[in-house]
Amino acid sequence: MSRMDGRKYDELRPVEIIPNINKFAEGSCLIRCGNTHVLCTASVEDKPPRHVPEGEGWVTAEYSMLPRANRERSRRDISKLKLSGRSAEIQRLIGRALRSVVDRKKLGPWNITIDCDVLQGDGGTRTASITGGFVAMMLAFRKMMEAGVLAEYPVSGYVAAVSAGIVEDRPLLDLCYEEDSSAMVDLNCVMDGQGRLIEIQGTGEERPFTLEEQQELVRLCRKGIEELQKVQRDVLGVDL
Repeated sequence: MSRMDGRKYDELRPVEIIPNINKFAEGSCLIRCGNTHVLCTASVEDKPPRHVPEGEGWVTAEYSMLPRANRERSRRDISKLKLSGRSAEIQRLIGRALRSVVDRKKLGPWNITIDCDVLQGDGGTRTASITGGFVAMMLAFRKMMEAGVLAEYPVSGYVAAVSAGIVEDRPLLDLCYEEDSSAMVDLNCVMDGQGRLIEIQGTGEERPFTLEEQQELVRLCRKGIEELQKVQRDVLGVDL
């Protein structure tokens, strides 16, 4: 099958990460994955949650989509007086993914909040949020190092994420909205800089899928994540 945008089955959409997009946040970037655009900001506070052991830090995330991020206007969560189940699930995923590589003792008694606001959604908003959120977090750590608050980056490696799926029985990398909406199988994958898995979310939308198909999708994701992490490294200029 030919893809609607002419990409190969294992090709990412064009990716761009623009750092320091917000002058007030300690760290920020705009990530563009095709027509999916997400603004990621990192805010530093000296009040970790109560459940965090004394002397350790915490990383958490919040996620939302602007009303016209989609083809039709959606209501803001605040207008419904509660966070949507989808937004809550995604922001927990982002927080888990980023915390997986953070040494909370090296971070010290600081709370880092990553805000991921989808300006335009065309599939893969959660994975773009993780990839961009990591860059925003690292830029915040850099500012803390420049201020003498941190001695080094309190992380063990890079983190990025991408989607893959099966459309018309063909495994494809980095689904756009039209592909995602018709996918038989949808899978989101988060990996660190060594190609180790952090989280996999796989769903048989129209049919079950085999272990072999899952492994093929993960292999596609690993290829895409390696390319995304190269973009992250080019932006940050840091080897971990």
